[in-house]
Amino acid sequence: MIKLENIQKRFDDGHEALKNVNLTCEEGEITVLIGPSGCGKTTTLKLMNRLVDHTNGSIYINKKEISEVSPVELRRGIGYVIQHVGLFPHMNISKNVAVVPNLLKWDKNKIDERVEELLNMVGLDPEIYRSRYPSELSGGQQQRIGVIRALAAEPPIILMDEPFSALDPISREQLQDELIDLQKNIQKTIVFVTHDMDEALKIADKIVLMKDGEVVQQGSPEEILRNPANEFVENFIGEKRLQRVQDIPNVEEIMNKKPVSISQQENMIKALEIMEKEKVDKLLVIDKNKYLKGYITIYDILNNYQDKEKLVKDAYLSFDNHINPKTKLSEAISILHKSEIGYLPVCTGDQELSGLLTEEIIVEYLDNTHQASGNGVI
Repeated sequence: MIKLENIQKRFDDGHEALKNVNLTCEEGEITVLIGPSGCGKTTTLKLMNRLVDHTNGSIYINKKEISEVSPVELRRGIGYVIQHVGLFPHMNISKNVAVVPNLLKWDKNKIDERVEELLNMVGLDPEIYRSRYPSELSGGQQQRIGVIRALAAEPPIILMDEPFSALDPISREQLQDELIDLQKNIQKTIVFVTHDMDEALKIADKIVLMKDGEVVQQGSPEEILRNPANEFVENFIGEKRLQRVQDIPNVEEIMNKKPVSISQQENMIKALEIMEKEKVDKLLVIDKNKYLKGYITIYDILNNYQDKEKLVKDAYLSFDNHINPKTKLSEAISILHKSEIGYLPVCTGDQELSGLLTEEIIVEYLDNTHQASGNGVI
């Protein structure tokens, strides 16, 4: 976790770039700093790895004030990706990726394995690309190398300063998608600077909107869109984006209001009978008060079918997430995108089951909306 408390930055010429900045970048999340040119977002990023030192206030990484750590030691634990990649032109791709592991004196076999793993991670065949030089790669490929170089020594924190802004729209969108997918696996603390609101809304867990060296508003993309703090935020978001979010339905408007469920006190034979009757391969598990307990799959039932003593409560799995009926569909899609199950239970505040949202329901809704309006709404 990165925490900034009452940060001020005044340069030698007297310019006050940052004024009393307070923010927290949570572990395992993507925090996006956004705002107009000169708002202080890049300066804020550079403070985190001491490319620039703050004038007043405190910056903590994992509860340790970074001024107590040497810049060299600090930077070796932080990946850094910049707009113009910064690959060394005289080094092949393998050596570029391995810069920090070599500085850390990793074993050669370990480095070679890590380079191969990272190239595969971003879809670049090691046999083809490890020996090539940066000039032999496209802009998008170079940027992929920039990203995996920052990941090479497995740092817990990655700082990214407008890394995709110089790319064409198609490459940029592909890399945004790859970053989202990559983050599901690596779960790093990422601080990402951009001036593009669409990019921020797409990739961020938290958006920090800045103006004139100050934080104007911070929150999830949904919170920013639903409750802009002032006219500046509204103007920066843009009328069309604000209108789109107003048109997005709540989950309760499209969810399955009668999902197939079973009491946790039932046995496996009963669970299998319900599955056969309803033609499903999963059941939601509830207690006698219709409070959600979890779910059980056909595989769980078959694995326990021979044990006549076992009840559903002995074999069900718990959900990582559930959502409220008033949750906006856009937020639900984001949660569902991170889920491995493919559906989300919908519960009231006291955990009473009220519905189910599935990928199929969302696709059907979007398809119907698209056909009715001639374009998508989200």
